Amino acid sequence: MSYDNIVKLIAGHSNTKKSEIYKRFFKTSEGDYGHGDIFLGLTVPQSRIIAKKFHDLSFVDLKRLLNSKIHEHRLVAIIILVERFNKNPGVVYDFYLDNIDYVNNWDLVDLSADKIVGKYLFDKSDRSILYRLVKSNNLWHRRISIVSTFYFIKNNVFDDTLKISELLLNDKHDLIHKSVGWMLREVGKRSLDDLEEFLDKYSKIMPRTMLRYSIEKFPEEKRLFYLNMRKETF
Repeated sequence: MSYDNIVKLIAGHSNTKKSEIYKRFFKTSEGDYGHGDIFLGLTVPQSRIIAKKFHDLSFVDLKRLLNSKIHEHRLVAIIILVERFNKNPGVVYDFYLDNIDYVNNWDLVDLSADKIVGKYLFDKSDRSILYRLVKSNNLWHRRISIVSTFYFIKNNVFDDTLKISELLLNDKHDLIHKSVGWMLREVGKRSLDDLEEFLDKYSKIMPRTMLRYSIEKFPEEKRLFYLNMRKETF
């Protein structure tokens, strides 16, 4: 299976109507976070089927896919990398980081960061890469940093999530607010005490979207309590 074969198969599933929808959904207008991203209109299930057929694609060809401006090329490459991770975690992890600038939309990050970066780092004492990424000027690097910790959360380890969330409290981008709120909510599903301790300390200064995402599953009375705490500071 070659690069030319997979590109041809992806193109064969293009859908003009879905392409137009995706262009709006992923904010591809000039000045938006997805500007320059080209969509062919494939669904994620279609992309997964193609990725399965090309599971043994060479890293040379995977790099070519990741370098593409066509979103579905990068998506299929990401899916292949996730599926290949367990067979050769170190190689996939290094390749992912070497090409991290092409993991450059929120769906690509969310489908891969915890399953590659988080999973690889889980049993490692050195997780400094997450703290380098969280300081990056690149939006997607920062999102990878926090979403990678989802693997830790699913294994009941919360320290890095809480530390990185604290570092991102003043981030200006809505997609970071959403991802941090999402991870905090996941912490709360497993340890309400840890989430409430974080909220008691920071809810007054958290961006509204971040706070709303983090308390989404709270009972109404408790949810309003934290929302009102934030209002008191403005």
